[in-house]
Amino acid sequence: MKIQRDQFSGMTPAIDRAAVIGAGSMGAGIAAQFASAGIPVLLLDIPGQDGQRNGPAEAGLQRQLKTGGFMHPAAAECITIGNTEDDLALLADADWIVEAIVEKPDIKQALYARIETVRKDGSVVSSNTSTLPRARLVSGLPPRFDRDFVITHFFNPPRQMQLVEIISGPGTAPATTAKATLAAENVLGKTPVMARDTPGFIANRIGCHWLAVGVIEAFRQGLTPEEADAAAGRPFTVPGTGVFGLMDLVGIDLVPTVWGGLEAMLPPTDELNVYRLSQDPALAAMVAAGLHGRKTKAGFYRTQNGVRETYDPASQTFRPFRPADPAGNDLKALCETPGKAGAYAWTVLSEVILYASTVAPEIAGDIAAIDTAMRLGYNWGKGPFALADSVGVAWIAQRLASEGRAIPPLLARAAALGGFYTQDGYLSTTGEAIRPDLKAGMVSLPSRAAGAAALLSTPSASLWDIGDGVACLELHAKRAVLDPSVFDALDRTIAQIPTHFQALVIGSEDPRAFSTGTDPNLLAALIDSGDFAALEATLRCAQDSLFALKRSPFPVVAAAFGQTLDGGCELILHCDAIVAHAELAAGMPGVKSGLLPAWGGCAQSLLRSGSGALPPEALQRLFAGLLSGQISGSAHWARDMGILAPGDTITMNRAHLLADAKARAIVLAKAGYRPPMPASLSVAGQAGAAILMDWANAQPDGTNTDKTIAAHLATVLTGGNAEKGASVSEDAIRTLEREAFLGLVRLPEIQARIAHLAKTGKALKN
Repeated sequence: MKIQRDQFSGMTPAIDRAAVIGAGSMGAGIAAQFASAGIPVLLLDIPGQDGQRNGPAEAGLQRQLKTGGFMHPAAAECITIGNTEDDLALLADADWIVEAIVEKPDIKQALYARIETVRKDGSVVSSNTSTLPRARLVSGLPPRFDRDFVITHFFNPPRQMQLVEIISGPGTAPATTAKATLAAENVLGKTPVMARDTPGFIANRIGCHWLAVGVIEAFRQGLTPEEADAAAGRPFTVPGTGVFGLMDLVGIDLVPTVWGGLEAMLPPTDELNVYRLSQDPALAAMVAAGLHGRKTKAGFYRTQNGVRETYDPASQTFRPFRPADPAGNDLKALCETPGKAGAYAWTVLSEVILYASTVAPEIAGDIAAIDTAMRLGYNWGKGPFALADSVGVAWIAQRLASEGRAIPPLLARAAALGGFYTQDGYLSTTGEAIRPDLKAGMVSLPSRAAGAAALLSTPSASLWDIGDGVACLELHAKRAVLDPSVFDALDRTIAQIPTHFQALVIGSEDPRAFSTGTDPNLLAALIDSGDFAALEATLRCAQDSLFALKRSPFPVVAAAFGQTLDGGCELILHCDAIVAHAELAAGMPGVKSGLLPAWGGCAQSLLRSGSGALPPEALQRLFAGLLSGQISGSAHWARDMGILAPGDTITMNRAHLLADAKARAIVLAKAGYRPPMPASLSVAGQAGAAILMDWANAQPDGTNTDKTIAAHLATVLTGGNAEKGASVSEDAIRTLEREAFLGLVRLPEIQARIAHLAKTGKALKN
């Protein structure tokens, strides 16, 4: 396949070509993200040795292919490699040039001077620096360069990490900042946060302080790493690693450079210079001993011969890991609990909130930017200000005052107002209330928690008016499972839409799952009851609902994202169009447990794959993919699997998905939409089934149960007892689906697999 721009929706036209200089993990990763969005990108590095002039750039590209930096290997075709001696003139074609070289300002500035001689007017130049101030980087360079230069601080790895901190300066043209921001958001799918030109910007400034406090106060107050991670982990909604586990992940060897660099750039009065992590003797000893964390397989934690151990800084030896008592989820209650854990939790909380409130006006324009940076950059569940609100800002301020500690003006203002977040907005970092407007064209579903009235609602689904004659059916059960109440809502929606709306979108704002299909526990319970007549009726009901959706007199667009599995995948296959988030994980893995697609998924997969009579290359590819339980690694892979049709589009930014799906629905409606006619397929017949089974029987790791599943699936996909080339209706294929499903779930070995799936969430191999 080829990654092309016309496969995407919602992209800004401002960036047609990009260039990245520096093919290390960050630079090559940023280039891979551009390429995954279909943007031609030039990747340069220093010239290689032994005649391999482009060797360093090629090595960076290959590392991204190996480590999954591309959303599909075909995206690598969008990258042209070169070197900074022979190919710098090629930068003249780039709309955005990203510098991602060594963190040394003199070397960067020398490169900028060379870039300035070849780049076109108006091209954005940005540095991926994580620490160097913009003012230092542009010092002495021409005004033209200053005008077009910003810092774009990506986080590693660039494909997975959503945050991009953008730092402009007094000389930056507003159009330059706007172009970089729009491209980061629309093309690369990132969440841009405007930061100010200060050391560490936002996330590293707050995050490094938090880690310094967490480590040094644990040493000072006599907590073990396990106790500290329990107290400062889940209650704070921070990563499950806690403080010491995260230090292992970040790399303890980075303390002298990262923390030391920040400490050197900040004034002595800054709290990072009160908690001087780079000067801590215990950490210095670990660095000297090569205990650098996960990269050396030993830091504060390690596993030796299958036994987990913890480093004791006092004795500089390892001891057996000792689980700490869980601290629960109530941070306020923990802070009020006598003992080491409570005292430590309060110290960390109070220091973080005080520091964030103190430096906020220096690093950002509003508290939402800081919270967003910490959520996305450090994987906190809540940023410091949302965390303070959840604990109680007034309580925090009162306790600080009772301890005689100074309260920063921003914290005092929030305490007076009842929180950093107001009913309809949040505070600026100078204390003014901000009421943000929804971006033009964006779609935000009303809050059910706030009691918003849906057009219709069931326990697992709600219908909303999202404007312009488009409705949205939101699936909102846990993991968006499909249960009878969803199909009830779907049936009522199909009846109601023609009267009031021109189109329907199916989607939600859930961060994880479009739908994982039917809850296997419900299926297991139904099978255990032995009421197979009820099970067949359930299958018919689902099939009828999805077929009615496909035949409805209005266009239906699926806004597919995250886990879109089994019945969820069958649902999107019945829609007129799919707008998929780039990181779509779609497929029907239940097949491995014997849960064949039985809601029309086989019929729709056949229609989308173009499978027909022999030679059945597409049919065999479909058969093998279903039998393996394949899940797409991205929307590009979903297109390879036949889940996305040629006309379906991809959205790089998850936050834009509903808006892009709505726009697609409007286009279909205004084009004079007509529902598809019932289809027939030219099937491969019994001869095709025999070929599929020859392939299945030849698989070296296939069990007898696997072959039983394969035989039932082959029967469905080839039309049952039909002859090769016979025309079989999709309704007949749906009948075969039900028969195959019911035939399999009656077998004890399949029932064992389904029970295991319900219990563990994993397929059983037997």
